[in-house]
Amino acid sequence: MTAPASPIARETVAPSPAVAVSARELAGGFFDALNRHDVAAALAALDPAAPFEVVPAGLRGTAASVGAPFLRALMTSFPDLLVQVRALMGTDALAVAEVKLEGTQAADFLGILNQEKHLDLDQAWMVWATGGRISGVRAYWCQNQLYRRLAVKRLDRISILG
Repeated sequence: MTAPASPIARETVAPSPAVAVSARELAGGFFDALNRHDVAAALAALDPAAPFEVVPAGLRGTAASVGAPFLRALMTSFPDLLVQVRALMGTDALAVAEVKLEGTQAADFLGILNQEKHLDLDQAWMVWATGGRISGVRAYWCQNQLYRRLAVKRLDRISILG
């Protein structure tokens, strides 16, 4: 006579389904990395071929060609940068973030010479996601607000000459 098999031995563990990461979660992680000044982690969330557009600055390309240099310049120009996500909403494929950047300029940024001015800039970012990675980014802000905060006096000559 054979003993009945143990109920534990008969149980099998079903493979867990792949957990999809939403655009909202990816955007939250992206901005969290920027707030920690970890540009490498922020870039790791991006597909290098993803479209990356900074509308007010007229920058358009890929995450590798435009996004990486822009984010590095942002951190270099504002070494004390604080990234505050005020609102983050979205779906699995698209997130929209209301963000405020604050910091003191320490290097030239987007053609604006450093005058060590404090920046607080309200922004809106659209972040698309596909396959667990950020597959597109588009950033908006009021360029005149940026100019005012960084004391640009002449819009016909953005680089302020001493």
